[in-house]
Amino acid sequence: MEKIEKAPKEVIVEIVKLAQKRGMEGSNGGWKEFISVYDKRFGKSLSDPAKRSHEALIAFLKTFTNADHLKFFEKVVEKHDRVEHIVNNNDKMSPEEELVHKTVAHPHYAVHYSFPSHEEGWVVTNNKQKLKASRCNGMIAVDCEMVLCEDGTDALVRVCVVDRDLKVKLDELVKPDKVVVDYRTSITGVGAKDLEQVTCSLQDIQESMKKLLSSGTILVGHSLNKDLQALKVDHTRVIDTCLVFKYWSGSNFRRPSLNDLCKTVLGYELRKEGDPHNCLEDARVAMKLVLAKIEGGVDNNSIPVYQNNLHGTDAMKLLCHRIPISIPGEKLLEIIPGDFTIELKANKKAGGDKYSAFAVFKNKQEADETFEQLVGDQATDSSGRPQKLISFKLDSGLAGNLYVRKMVHNEDNNKNILVGSNKRPSEDKILTQTKKLKTDEETAELKEDVDRNSCDGHLREIETLKKQLVERDREISMLHKIIVSQARKQSGL
Repeated sequence: MEKIEKAPKEVIVEIVKLAQKRGMEGSNGGWKEFISVYDKRFGKSLSDPAKRSHEALIAFLKTFTNADHLKFFEKVVEKHDRVEHIVNNNDKMSPEEELVHKTVAHPHYAVHYSFPSHEEGWVVTNNKQKLKASRCNGMIAVDCEMVLCEDGTDALVRVCVVDRDLKVKLDELVKPDKVVVDYRTSITGVGAKDLEQVTCSLQDIQESMKKLLSSGTILVGHSLNKDLQALKVDHTRVIDTCLVFKYWSGSNFRRPSLNDLCKTVLGYELRKEGDPHNCLEDARVAMKLVLAKIEGGVDNNSIPVYQNNLHGTDAMKLLCHRIPISIPGEKLLEIIPGDFTIELKANKKAGGDKYSAFAVFKNKQEADETFEQLVGDQATDSSGRPQKLISFKLDSGLAGNLYVRKMVHNEDNNKNILVGSNKRPSEDKILTQTKKLKTDEETAELKEDVDRNSCDGHLREIETLKKQLVERDREISMLHKIIVSQARKQSGL
């Protein structure tokens, strides 16, 4: 406990958060139960550990007496010390070490990489002494597949490791040591029959991993914490592509999937939706991503999106949106030139007066040519994709407007869509693009809708008030009659 008490407050806050996440309880219950008794003034209303005093946090941790719990807390402190060594040791770092630095400095790292490696069956591959001496830039990439066991836990069923040259260092099926209830074959590609002759155990794999990582080798992976959890291996020198890349999606950043990064950074699709994972290929892609990051510059936020290679099917489509519901989908064939089929898009706001549809062409070239032929004011949507406002009048007399938008960015705009490092992108282009307002046409139409909806709302409110006033007049009239009647009765007495 002494080691825990001497830890910096931010580490103690992290320990309390991890205790919450894992549902750990001391003699006075969990964190919220503790503070409701410890501090009756604020109680649970101020439950964020970061906003509590150092004394309150330590008092909570002192309620734990379970040896496993205390060992886990100490492991978190040790993990922090190892991370501090990496973060502070930033003199003349190699690109590989910079990416390790970016991974362990990520705010999500502490939560996701604090493993219960004190428990039986875990392997810790390095320590402070090895880290101090280690300047190894060697890298291997790993990917694992897991099955669901009877006790509700996951078990390793396949592991693949490749080196920097993408050569296979390990590719093994693993026999789970517990009863399997779901092989997740649609994802793992592994079934019960595949394991009938398998004798390789988790312990065998751990021995292989120890040898591969013995010299301080950097371990690469995507959401690597899940693989390490399955391997029961605690390794500090890691590069997690999920943490060192940020993915641009519309007007927001989000944590990317491996397929996202493969498409945007490497320019091809890793797998089709619904296809099982290829464990070996996933490991290779993780390594390719890190090599692309190193080649492009670790701090370079201008890795382009290969939109045309990436969205082959999307590039063949034009999105027609804000179509008046009075215009049937097949009428788009009269409004938009070219040879295409109509694919209606699901309406998220059922009952609205507008809908959307895709015009699906034979290839990207025909879609681009049709877009160029369209007569209308061209602008870009909030994500930078080209679109036009089209006015039309059908033979039936129906007239109106709709937007036609490309599904991918123009090639010369690709440089403005970035997949970057952990830093925020430069504000000269990306931030401006993400925060810019709707186009003039969109703004005008949106204002028109708001004004119309606002006007309609006021009219409905006025009608409601009128009805209420009429009802009140009736009530007053009835009361007046009752009063008069009572007065007459009293005067006749």
